[in-house]
Amino acid sequence: MGQHEKIATSLPAAVTEAVGASLAGVDAELARRYPGDPGTRQPVHTVYVPADAYGAGTVRSWGDQALAALDEHAPDAASLARVLGLSDELAGPVYERVRDKLVREPVEDLRIDFEDGYGPRPDDEEDEAAARAARLVHEAYAAGAPGTSAPYTGIRVKCLEAAVRERSVRTLDIFLSGLMAAGGLPDGLVLTLPKVTYAEQVAAMARLAGEFEKAYGLEPGRIGFEIQIETSQAILAADGTATVARMIGAADGRATGLHYGTFDYSACVGVSAAYQASDHPAADHAKAVMQVAAAGTGVRVSDGSTNVLPVGPTSQVHEAWRLHYGLTRRALARAYYQGWDMHPGHLPTRYAAVYAFYREGLAPAAARLAAYVARAGGAVMDEPATARALSGHLLRGLDCGALDHDEVTRLTGLTRADLEGFTLPRAQDAGPGGR
Repeated sequence: MGQHEKIATSLPAAVTEAVGASLAGVDAELARRYPGDPGTRQPVHTVYVPADAYGAGTVRSWGDQALAALDEHAPDAASLARVLGLSDELAGPVYERVRDKLVREPVEDLRIDFEDGYGPRPDDEEDEAAARAARLVHEAYAAGAPGTSAPYTGIRVKCLEAAVRERSVRTLDIFLSGLMAAGGLPDGLVLTLPKVTYAEQVAAMARLAGEFEKAYGLEPGRIGFEIQIETSQAILAADGTATVARMIGAADGRATGLHYGTFDYSACVGVSAAYQASDHPAADHAKAVMQVAAAGTGVRVSDGSTNVLPVGPTSQVHEAWRLHYGLTRRALARAYYQGWDMHPGHLPTRYAAVYAFYREGLAPAAARLAAYVARAGGAVMDEPATARALSGHLLRGLDCGALDHDEVTRLTGLTRADLEGFTLPRAQDAGPGGR
């Protein structure tokens, strides 16, 4: 075809315009319901501490206890590698990074628990605990000392069922009001609503958040919250629909995460206590539904926990470490990038699993992303969506400390800003090579 030869078309512009007009509502709905990942850091875990046990030294204490466990049960890289089956290549870098993490930032996400971990208390006692939690959280963020606070911190209130509803609302109000009185809501604030069974309960939590914002003149949408999935009704409604998908919509843009509750959910569907674990088929089913419901919405999914604690003689600690490490690696492979840790002794294997996962994936992810950018081809032809996943792997590795910016840039030729450019929402995701 000659350079100036006219390319033939048959449809008048009015047809294209009419199609666009007919899909305008769909376009708006896609943008509203599926904005894509928020692009913010996702913590690799959440640590739950009962409200009466939480104190100014909690984060540092967890880090010190985790370091002491390493010193006693795996005092060097080779010993930890033998326990967990790490390769010689990974052993040194993983061990060094784990120890550094436990000194610098032992807990990434801390939840002060007013629910199961706290239990029913006299009202004046819980009032005081909620006010105290607000004061300590404010002081921790204000101090900003390395290793003494978590980047994300907040509370888990009681659920919104009738028996404890007023207590839940009052605790939430006291905690948020205390933060506002101390200077405002911190950027890392996280709230968790447990034992949700109906989307209407999520809508009620969203209303509470909105009313609090109005009371203080805060920007609408400033307060978000996680939804804890601990009941079968949260997965499958009486009419056969996926309740969790409705819950995300009912949150009106305030839902930040879906957290799987291993033991409550397992008990709810009748799993015997001895078999309640995050790798049970019932758990896999629930999390798969959560994952599909949350995909593209900007709501993140978190795995649950293990109740097997790394305590006692070294042989028993090693067995618990291997279990926790394996469950964490399994979750990461299934794209559950966050989980719960119930004991300081879980921190070494949480970070060892996370660091090994991201460091093992560094070279192949970097090579594939560099080839995609250069259109160099290779053994795998990647799509824009896969480029987004590759950059997401590298960004998560950078955020948690598994990877360094210099090594990622050296292997990919890309800066962090370049990597973030691949994680744009759907509407901006039409880069070269898309099909």
